[in-house]
Amino acid sequence: MKTRILLCGACGKMGGNVLSLLQEDDGAEAVCGVDLFPKEIGIPVYPSFADVKEKADIIIDFSSPSALQERLEYAKKNGLGIVLASTGFTESDLAMIDEYAKDVAIFKTANLSLGVNLMQALCKAAAEVLGEGFDVEIVERHHNLKKDAPSGTALMLANSVNEAFGGEKEYVYGRSGIVGARQKKEIGIHAVRGGTIVGEHEVCFAGEDEVITITHSASSKRVFAVGAVRAAKFLKGKPAGRYEMKDLL
Repeated sequence: MKTRILLCGACGKMGGNVLSLLQEDDGAEAVCGVDLFPKEIGIPVYPSFADVKEKADIIIDFSSPSALQERLEYAKKNGLGIVLASTGFTESDLAMIDEYAKDVAIFKTANLSLGVNLMQALCKAAAEVLGEGFDVEIVERHHNLKKDAPSGTALMLANSVNEAFGGEKEYVYGRSGIVGARQKKEIGIHAVRGGTIVGEHEVCFAGEDEVITITHSASSKRVFAVGAVRAAKFLKGKPAGRYEMKDLL
């Protein structure tokens, strides 16, 4: 039986990418959507979860972090898993997600791209090999409409590097003025916003007389839609708990 998907943020750009993929998918289908501004997209779309009539297995959420509790509560009451594909969650949001994960299967990752998750593993491995002899700087670039900075992916990459150092590194977000010499305990994180850049991440390991750079560039948002659909299929039938890309992979 196909995985039945309720698409939150159905009328947005990512919703359109997911719907396009599902039209050719033999293992999953979109049964309805929720969007603050419903329009005709080929499936029923409702302004709120209270209006939903169709039965689904999984919610794919590509909307904003606002109204998070409404989605989690709907998933809990109706026995649905949920793929949280947006970023910009606050500390209280993350605490709420952990609480609902006691009753709901929740898939959350900062980036649904297979390539980015491979990059995450490579960066951790590089940090373990290179050690304190290399300074680590992260640069992320996104389109001019992105609201949160730094990106969730940049933080995910920084956390992976920091794991190699036992969590002892401190994050420095950009630099301005007379900041003094760079400290060994720093991981610099810098955000660029402009144009229609889908997403670019660069992790630079700068040592004495040599530099190693690991990069990833997404040329289309379709890669994130592919990851979301894969996550939805993976999550179907899973018990309550937190899941991420490493579980899927």
